[in-house]
Order: sequence, then structure tokens, then C-alpha cells
Amino acid sequence: MKNTYRTYNCSEIRKENVGEEVKLAGWIETIRDLGGVLFIDLRDYYGITQVVVSGDEEKVDFASKIPIESTIMVSGKIRLRAEETVNKSIETGEVELFADKIEILGKRTKPLPYEIENNRKVREDLRLEYRFLDLRSRKQLENLKLRAKLLQFLRMQMIEQGFLEVQTPILTSSSPEGARDYLVPSRVYPGKFYALPQAPQQFKQLLMVSGIDKYFQIAPCFRDEDARADRSPGEFYQLDMEMAFATQEDVFEVMEKVIYNTFSEFSDKEITKIPFPRISYKDAMLKYGSDKPDLRNPLLICDVTNIFEKLDIKVFNGKIVRTITVPNGASETRTFYDDMENFAINECKAKGLAWLKVGENKELQGPIAKLIPEDAREELLAKTNTKAGDSIFFIAEHHGIVEKLAGDIRNELGIRLNLIDKNKFEFCWIVDFPMYEIADNGKLTFCHNPFSMPQGGMKALETQEPLDILAYQYDIVCNGVELSSGAVRNHDPELMLKAFKIANYTEDEIKKKFDALYNAFHYGAPPHAGIAPGVDRILMLLTDEESIREVIAFPMNSKAQDLLMKAPSDVSQKQLDEVHISIKK
Repeated sequence: MKNTYRTYNCSEIRKENVGEEVKLAGWIETIRDLGGVLFIDLRDYYGITQVVVSGDEEKVDFASKIPIESTIMVSGKIRLRAEETVNKSIETGEVELFADKIEILGKRTKPLPYEIENNRKVREDLRLEYRFLDLRSRKQLENLKLRAKLLQFLRMQMIEQGFLEVQTPILTSSSPEGARDYLVPSRVYPGKFYALPQAPQQFKQLLMVSGIDKYFQIAPCFRDEDARADRSPGEFYQLDMEMAFATQEDVFEVMEKVIYNTFSEFSDKEITKIPFPRISYKDAMLKYGSDKPDLRNPLLICDVTNIFEKLDIKVFNGKIVRTITVPNGASETRTFYDDMENFAINECKAKGLAWLKVGENKELQGPIAKLIPEDAREELLAKTNTKAGDSIFFIAEHHGIVEKLAGDIRNELGIRLNLIDKNKFEFCWIVDFPMYEIADNGKLTFCHNPFSMPQGGMKALETQEPLDILAYQYDIVCNGVELSSGAVRNHDPELMLKAFKIANYTEDEIKKKFDALYNAFHYGAPPHAGIAPGVDRILMLLTDEESIREVIAFPMNSKAQDLLMKAPSDVSQKQLDEVHISIKK
């Protein structure tokens, strides 16, 4: 790239350029002073070139005093490095620029808060406060480049399958979609508010009613919810898509192709072949203790409640009993079992964690071995597929607690026993979610997306117990991370009224909260279905990052604060008056 400041970028210089007069511009990453000879690693967006400053004492002295991370322009001649100094780890490692002239373009005048290339050893809040420095590190820059390539690739995947990209509004109305809204007060309409969209849910369904056959966008979503490793508070992005005249299987066919091609393009890891396994929500909660199971972990959970209902073991009485069999677990030390029990009690808030080892002659060893008679032992070993030399962990709790507890124990065993193959991406669909669940207030509420089609339609809503009704809802899961939720939509106004009524919504509430969608469904709505994989989560998996914030340019911290821009922040009384807001002290 030739311009006033440079004739090449810092990754382009090669042996063919030896003897050529060039100009480079970038940041000083390091300066090494070898007594009258300076070696500068000059870094720009593209790479690094070594610059040598020597001969002219005044020039050497000037260059030695430039603070690292300042920007400079260097003019000079390209020459070969001495054979013993060739750096094979960088593209320009065979050559160097012998500096004739150095000009400071932007001098660093404040101390660096941390070493940029050692940023991962620095506490996160400090990194986010100086994010403009943090993004200079190679790892962060590579994450940003990958993000850009991924977005372009996703777009092309959707366009090639005939999808139309449509942008939907950012300022919209408040809609109950599972999290708190971010509200924006109106200046023109006192006391009224816009909301930032939690997702383009209603808009994409309205597009289907409008006659758009296949829609997509890289959609920003805004939710006021707590952060965690795979969730960023505030703002995140998803590949939002919807299809008219489509079934669940149609969505699967499109999305499996996109996901498989994307992970194949940007990773060398082994990837689940299409079609991805389908696992019912019920089976997932039983076998894996989670609706986002990590299938790289071969351990399975087994229900043995019927065996222990016949026994009088105090800690199991009246509870659901689940087991996890560990192949060859009998060889583990007592410390291993004590550590697992401590994990269950301290991290999972369990009351305890019983276990047994199975000896060579299938004799049981462990704290509860004497409480299990021989006939129950044989039934237990057969049902759990436990062999001599294996061990069994027991989780006993009530429904709604035992599932998560068993899942947490399974995950921890997989990690401690080094059972997780980190060179794989294991995908699956979780299907057949319950339509309803019991909320904390004891009332029925939607389990998943409120706009989902119940399996069995109106007949199911009228004849089945609400908690027995299944919905055409589905999640795509990879390595224990939920990438996306989706559903076949409820496009029938009568069905919609009935479904919401069961969840304790009145017709007036539906018309008020979902006026546009409810009204549109009276004008010939097609059957439609969709899904929206999280772009940030896909990137987190592809980069092997433990936190989603590492793949976002300017993320909030775990407390939903933007430490760089100092948001949320106070505003002036004039601004508050303009939007008719008063602050309650």
C-alpha cells in the first residue's frame, strides 16, 4: 500500500526487496540496544519488520529515546539478515530495514498500564479500561480478523441458499422475551418508552406475513441480563433467520449446512457429520443432566430410582436417584472420591455424594456398600452397565434439582478424568421442549419461545395437561454451549390466544403487547420457522476462548459496565428534562 507514510506494510518485505529504498510506518513493539546498534520491531496491522538503526550516533540516540508503542515512519534500504539472525517465526524474518530516517508520528506520553503481549496475565477490568491498547495484541487482533471473515462467510452462506438480508429496527416496543429490556425514554411522547430489541423476533415473523420467503440478518440483540462466560451483558449478535412455508426439518437442513461449512472453514478440528444427532429434551436432562450437553464427554447418567425405592437407605428415601458409572474408576484413589464429594458439597450445594467401587468379583466397596443387598446389587450393575473395576457415583435429590446436580457432577468427572477430546466439535439438536413450565411464582409460564407452535396444535392445548404439551422448539448445541434457539412459529390467531391464555395472558394483554403480530396473523400468515445462532458464541468456540468477551471488540465487563467509555454514566439535568425523567433518590 503506497502512500505518504509507507510504500509497503510491515508483512510484505521479502528477499526480492533487498536493496530497495522503502518507507514503513507502525508502532514500536520493542527496542533492543546492543551498544550503538538498535533493533526495533516495527508492528502494523499486517505484521512485523525488524528495523536496524546504527552508524549515526545522533540518529541512534534519537531512536533509543522513543517510547515503545509510539508510532513512527522509517525510511531506508532493505537488506538481508545475517544467516544466524533469521527469524522464521515471522513472514519478514529473512530481511530487515536499515534506517536512514526516522520520524515520530504519534508519541506515547503516558506510561503503559500493562505489557500488551502479556495482556492475558492482566486482570480483565484493566484490559477493558484500556481496550484500545488491548486490541493491539496479536491474539486480540487475530480474533477481530476472524470475526470479520466469519461474518462475511455467514452472509455468503445465507445468500447462496436464497435468503434475503433485511435490517429490522433498533428502537421498538417492549416485548416479554425472557430477559429485561433496555428502555429508551421518548422526548416527543412524555412518559412513553422505546425498547431495544431483545431479538428481531416479531419483525422477522412480520416479514414472513409480508411475503418474504427467506430472511436473514446479522442482528444486534440487547438484553439486560447477568453476564457469564458464554454470555455478554447488554449487546450481542446472532445470525437471525426465518423461512416461510417451512417445517422444523427445513430449518435443520439449512442450518446444519451453514454450521458445518462454517466450522470446517475456520477450524481443523473433527466436526460432527450431517445430520447432527437429535436428542429430546427429556432424554438430554436424564442422560446428561443438561439441555446443552457436551457430547465429547462419554459418561452417561442413569436413573435407578426404582431400585432404591425397594431399599431402606435413609439418604435416598423419597428422592430421585441417578448414577454415573466411571469405567475403570475403581483404580482411583480415595482422595479422588473425597475431592469429588467436596466439589459436590461446596460448588454444587449438594448434601453429599455417595460412591461405590466394583471389585474383581463384582463385590461393592464404599460408604454405602453394606446397605445394598445382593439382588439389588446385581440389578444395579446390570441397569447401569457397570463392570468389575468400574465405580459408581450416586446423586439423590428431588425433581428439578437432581437433573442439574447430576449434570454438574458428570461435567466435573469428564474434566478431572481427562475424558474431553478438545480436538472435536460435537453438535446435536435438542428437540421436543416442553411448551410450559412452572415459574417461581407457582404459575404456568412459557418454557421457551412464547411464539412457538405446540405439537398437536389446538387439540393438544385443549385436551392435554399443560406440562405434558411439547412444542416445536429446538436448540443447537456444541461442546456444551447452546449456540442457538429456534422454533416453528404459532401463526394461527386462535391458537395463539389459547396458548397465551394457558400461560395466564388475557386477550387484552396479547393485543396490547403483541398488537402488530396478532393483527398480522389475521391477514393470511404462512406457516414459518426459524432460528438464530449466536455469532459471539461461535467465535468463542472457534478461538478456544474461555470468555465471550475475548471475541468482541468493545465488550462490557461482567457487571455490565463499559470501562473504556465509562458507561453507564450520569447525564445532565437538561437531558433528563428533555425526556421527562426524574431520578428517584
